[in-house]
Amino acid sequence: MPADDAADLLRRNAADPQLSSRAAIRFGDLRWTHAEYFEQCCRVASLLAATPRIERGVHEVPEAERPVHVGVLLDNTPEYLFLLGGAALAGATVVGLNHTRSGSQLWRDLTHTDVDLLVTETRHASRLAGAVATRDEADPVPPVLVSTTYDEGPSPEPGVSVTAGAADLGEALAAHPATDPGLRPGADTRWALVFTSGTSSDPKAVICSQRRLLVTGNRMRMMLELGADDVGYVCMPLFHSNALMVGWAPSLVAGASVALARRFSASGWLADVRRYGATWFNYTGKPLSYLLATPEKPDDTDNTLRVAFGNEGSPRVLEEFARRFDIRIIDAFGSTEGAIAVSRDAPQRRGAMGVAGDTVLVVDEDGVPCPPAEYDRDGHLSNADRCVGEIVNTAGAGPFEGYYNNPEATSSALRNGWYWSGDLGYLDADRYLFFAGRTADWIRVDGENFPAGPIDEALLAHPDVVAAAAYGVPDADAGDQVMAALVMREGCRLDPAAFADWLDAQPDLPPKWRPRYLRVAAELPNTGTNKVVKRTLVHQKYRPDRCDDDPLFVRERGEAVFSPLSEQRVAAIAEALIDAGRERFWDL
Repeated sequence: MPADDAADLLRRNAADPQLSSRAAIRFGDLRWTHAEYFEQCCRVASLLAATPRIERGVHEVPEAERPVHVGVLLDNTPEYLFLLGGAALAGATVVGLNHTRSGSQLWRDLTHTDVDLLVTETRHASRLAGAVATRDEADPVPPVLVSTTYDEGPSPEPGVSVTAGAADLGEALAAHPATDPGLRPGADTRWALVFTSGTSSDPKAVICSQRRLLVTGNRMRMMLELGADDVGYVCMPLFHSNALMVGWAPSLVAGASVALARRFSASGWLADVRRYGATWFNYTGKPLSYLLATPEKPDDTDNTLRVAFGNEGSPRVLEEFARRFDIRIIDAFGSTEGAIAVSRDAPQRRGAMGVAGDTVLVVDEDGVPCPPAEYDRDGHLSNADRCVGEIVNTAGAGPFEGYYNNPEATSSALRNGWYWSGDLGYLDADRYLFFAGRTADWIRVDGENFPAGPIDEALLAHPDVVAAAAYGVPDADAGDQVMAALVMREGCRLDPAAFADWLDAQPDLPPKWRPRYLRVAAELPNTGTNKVVKRTLVHQKYRPDRCDDDPLFVRERGEAVFSPLSEQRVAAIAEALIDAGRERFWDL
């Protein structure tokens, strides 16, 4: 622990003569020192202290005893960090809301986490209004504060509320003093609820105490070798654990600064890095691939970056990115829960996440350890059906503090005294751990995790579909793409153009959730209790030799319709996986 709690750390940074006048946050041409940041946090703390809790039902902790929960539906703007700091001082909890979710999904996230106050901005206000419209009339709507301070477009006309009953965030904060509340919340106070996705159809909210975020931030500070002179560049969304724990928390511990990008832009990334003098940045999923897709220039190495930390980059992408931008990359296995760790001190092995400790195992559904990976003479994985299993930690939860308002999911993740990650992997004979995807109901596209269940439900709403299953299939650069297997009503055939139009019109299917690949099957693989065996579908993926001659379709990025998945296209997919160093995913 770098301090007794987060409130203590904020006070220390603001009072330290070596740090107080240094930048804590940079956003465009704006700059806040650690002292100025603390002042903003104090104002937020006063606002949160005056926020009443909303009673929605009976939980394990009486409403009067739990912290105030503030839901944050913002891009990466300074106010996001003001709210985090204010919550630290007030002993409140920030609920990071995923602004790719909408409608009933977003409303479910709000109510599941007992949000008492909601902060959003103009660009997301209509999404919030759509979520509110799906609620039961008996459900209370939390007070809404809307920020227009950092709007990219024109502000709403004076006196016009972008959300019914909303007030202006700036005016609300101005009504509260910027004085230190003087509270000592304690390290075990719940500081954040960070949504992730597991094997169920609904996201789970991972509990992150002040202790969890500060210890992780301190660990990252040491790993990245950060000091007060360093500058982080945070372009991954702050509702994601990667941005909080790798991008922002280390800066707080080191007394360093972070530069915020409202959202990731491949074309603007290098210019921002140079503008802010960034020395580290965080990533997850495909950003490195998108950056490599920009035209290479002779002066790409002319930048201030020293190190990047993230996960799910393919070996080819990592090697090329490090060369092109002259930067050290630490690509590690990680999850929001944080209960699985691997050592990266051993010599690196291409494609491996590191060497698993003695307590980290890969097991089958019954908890029996899987055999180590075997390879054929060409280096291809030859026993994927036996060596791949779920990654577990037999030592228990580690830093994982449970899921909020979901004791069943917490118990499932910690069954038999182990931590079950929901991630698939395999070990080689030297105990190097390789990531093999996620359990079949967990899909990750462009660094975003989401459950397959809601996609299944949406697909079943089509009048000609009688059964549907969505699952992740490997993408060449990182993570997954969505594939769906459909069983059509008797006498009905799939119309590729009409089905694409129908998908685009579904309000509960954000763009990343819409299937890239389709399989029209006579039947889906089922258990004896009529549950779809998605693991079988994941193994068969888009390979014609495994799909029983079922018709396969693909819809490339930017295309309006689905097209038959030709043999040439399948061969190109396999070649792309090989080129990216991810050929094992073809065999899995």
